[in-house]
Amino acid sequence: MNPGTTDEHRRPTVHHQSDTTDLAQFWEQHYAARDQVWSGRANAVLAETAAGLPPGRALDLGCGEGGDAVHLAAAGWHVTAVDVSATALARTRARAEAAGVAGSVTTERHDLSEYVPEGPFDLVSAQFLQTPIEFPRPLALRRAAEALALGGLLLVVDHGSAPSWSEGQGHHLDFLSPAALFASLDLDADRFEPARLDAPERESTGPNGERGTIVDTVVAVRRVH
Repeated sequence: MNPGTTDEHRRPTVHHQSDTTDLAQFWEQHYAARDQVWSGRANAVLAETAAGLPPGRALDLGCGEGGDAVHLAAAGWHVTAVDVSATALARTRARAEAAGVAGSVTTERHDLSEYVPEGPFDLVSAQFLQTPIEFPRPLALRRAAEALALGGLLLVVDHGSAPSWSEGQGHHLDFLSPAALFASLDLDADRFEPARLDAPERESTGPNGERGTIVDTVVAVRRVH
């Protein structure tokens, strides 16, 4: 799930829906509207982070059409890819099959407000897990942290700003600083420690080819006990 910028490989910004809108229905309609929503490229921060880790077991939360999951599998990871949309998961399986890594990618359909797969996982990835539908995200991310193996890493990447080219347009995501995002997870300080709190800026492309910049909020948390 998670709406994002309108970069080709990001999720588009979506305006608030009624709180009564069903999460699964919202994202199923989102994916069913087009044959392909994302480019299939892995998110850059995830690719960079995973490159510095020994391959193990990974959990991809809100996997979309599988770009991140397939990238990790191709690098030797065994990936559990989770999304609330059945269409998204079908596309993830097809992408994994086409890439020759189907044996390393397992898809599971879950509403993350209700259930997060049990670990242990060496890496849990939550890339732009932001949604206009009511969703207890801090709870889901705490559960994901609890699923980490000792020494495992939870990597959360959020939108830290609206794109510079979209000034004046309506945006309804909450942009948290890295410190505020980490604090919102409310993790046990004796068991988890921040490995990275960062707000890098990157180039952004709008739907009509506009060029600009956007800030990402990056929080990486390591389980130490």
